[in-house]
Formats: sequence, structure tokens, C-alpha cells
Amino acid sequence: MHAASCQIYSQKLNGLTIFRSLLKEPLIQHLQSLLKACGDKDPDAIIPAYGAFASALFERDTDLPRALLELVLEDENYFLVSAAKGTPCPAPVSLAVQKELEFFTELAAFSPRNAKAALSEEMAVFLPDWENSPLDFYTSYAERISHAAEKGYGIFAKYHVFSFGADGLQPVKHPDPQSLSQLSGYERESGIVLRNTEALLKGGTPSNLLLYGDAGTGKSSTIKAVANELKDKGLRLIEVKKSQLFRLPALLELLSENPLKFIIFIDDLSFSSNDEHFAALKATLEGSVAVCAKNTVIYATSNRRHLVKESMGERSGDDLHLNDSLQELMSLSARFGMTITFQKPDKEGYLSIVKHLAEEYGLDMPEEELFINAEAFAIRQNGRSPRTAKHFVETQLAKL
Repeated sequence: MHAASCQIYSQKLNGLTIFRSLLKEPLIQHLQSLLKACGDKDPDAIIPAYGAFASALFERDTDLPRALLELVLEDENYFLVSAAKGTPCPAPVSLAVQKELEFFTELAAFSPRNAKAALSEEMAVFLPDWENSPLDFYTSYAERISHAAEKGYGIFAKYHVFSFGADGLQPVKHPDPQSLSQLSGYERESGIVLRNTEALLKGGTPSNLLLYGDAGTGKSSTIKAVANELKDKGLRLIEVKKSQLFRLPALLELLSENPLKFIIFIDDLSFSSNDEHFAALKATLEGSVAVCAKNTVIYATSNRRHLVKESMGERSGDDLHLNDSLQELMSLSARFGMTITFQKPDKEGYLSIVKHLAEEYGLDMPEEELFINAEAFAIRQNGRSPRTAKHFVETQLAKL
């Protein structure tokens, strides 16, 4: 590759239109600096630019085409969003996409040998090499668009679990790896959640779910496990804190035209009778002008069947329409399409869960000893529950 080619590649990078946001990526910025230095044939500029670029590349991959393709596929731009929704783009936009993807295919062939052409043999040997596997960016991009409903685009293509707060959507880079196989003893409950979610993915009419029951019985774990199970089929999980419920309509609007399907997850939900967030969730579930999009469901967990904390004083208060007030407090849970109850296991159920988890985690211990120790652990840890069983097995594996 001649110096003139490096200059042209640098100019084309600066002229990106559809993929212009990629210019903010550190890898692209370091590549830009290296191309400019190679175009100037200045060894004193090439060496530090080469080192910085190689360092940024190796953080992602040792193969330049794969790293560039990952950036291109993750980029959320006007063309990709329109194509994923099935909306045709104007001809000039489509042509610009084709030209830029063809350019990335050429750019991906930029090799260590090209970058080292102006360096001494000693420095050329010293500096590390990267790989250049042959990739067709246009074909790969077209394939991603055709599978947008399963693989997503932008940040949703890279992550499948998110939190939603004051800063908007934030990816959870290391989500809980909970699996359905670890939810022993609650196959019926997890099966309902799984089938309801599969209905969402198939374009059916799923229900919003309230998972109610004792602490430690696996309500949250069930939702996380289902999200992990179905992530490759186009499912994403977004956890919303109670303090952010007033922003639910904005979130639903943001997700409404996305080809993926979403679980809005509200954990440990409960309200005081005068809680300002109560009305926000109630309106979203039913009765608001901003109804839930067809690609979203709301799954909430709670230790309270009726979600609202009530006092005896409130039940015998001075409200002239006491029955109407009580019905208002109890109506929120009724607005979930289905309530799934999780109860603490009895002794037999608890020991069955312990045995299953011991096998799942590879804990080798005689069954009689396992059960005796598990029962003793439950007495010390506030009773029998799946959470207690899991903690017991983990402490045995850690030899605590």
C-alpha cells in the first residue's frame, strides 16, 4: 500500500456519512492517526501511532477486519434503524451505505506490512503484527439486517441485559448467569413465565406478570433465567427501579419500533399508600393513553400480594368512601394479567433442591451428610428456601 493510498483512506474516513459516529471510537481514531503518519512517511510519527493503534486493536481482537466489522455492526445509524423496521431508505442513502461498506472492506486489508513500509528493519521486527482475515462487509451487513429481530442493532446487538435510570439505558456488561436448570422445585412456575415470554417472541398476546411470594424463592432468578434462555431469539431484559417508574412511558416509546422483544423488569415492588410512583405504574399497565408496545411485557416481583402497604388505621380511617379507597389500593395487582405464586418449600422440597444444586455444581458429598448439613444451614439462615439451598451448596464448594 503506497503512502498515497494511506492518505486516501484517511480522507475517506473523514468523509464517512452513514457511519460517521464511528469516528468517535478510539480504535478508529488511532487508525486515523496511523494512516496519516504512514501517508507522511515519518518514522517518528509512525512508531507511536502504530503502538497506540495496535494496543487499541488488541483490546478488542487481534484481527483488524473482525474488529472493524464488530464496530460497523454495532453502529446505530439512520439506515440500519429504518431497514430493521422495514422502512425503505432514499436511494442516495442506500448508495452511500454500499460505498462506505465497500470502503471498510478495503480498509480492513490494511496490514502491518503496509504500516511498517517506512520503518527500519529492526523496528519492523520489534512492532507486533495483527491479522487480516478476508471479510465482505456488505454481505455481513445485509445478513445482520435480515436477522435484526433476533440479533438487534446498536447497543442491543452487543448486550442483552440493561438497567434504566436517570442516565437512560445502560448495558449490564456482566449479567447474572442464572439458568433455568438451576431452578429446581419451581418448574411449573418458571414454565409459565417461559411460555408467556415465548408468546411475546412469536407475536402473540402475552400477559404482564406479577411474581409474588416469600423471599428467596426464586422470583427474580426465574425472570433472569428466562432472559438468558431466550436472548438469542431476540429477547432483551431492562430493569427499571421503582423511582424511575414515572419514566416508563418514555421508555416504552423508545422501544416501540425496535424489532426486538423486551421484558421490563421491576424487582421487589411495593408501595406506601401515598406513593407517587403508584399511579405511574397503574396508568402504564392499563388506562393510560401511552399503552404498552406490542414488543414489551412488564414482569414485576413482590413479597406483597396487593403491592401496597396498608395499616389497620387506613382500613378504619375517616375516608367517607372507605371501600373505594381500599379497592384503589388493591387494584394495581389486579392489572397484571397473571399472578404467579412462589411459596417456600417444605423439608422434602428443600432437600430435593439441595440435591439438585449439588449435582448441578458438582458438589461431591454423601447424601445423608449433605442433607444433615443442609438442614443445619437452613436453621442458621432463616429457614428453607431455594436461596438458602444455593448459598449452602456454594459455601460447601468454597469449604467455608
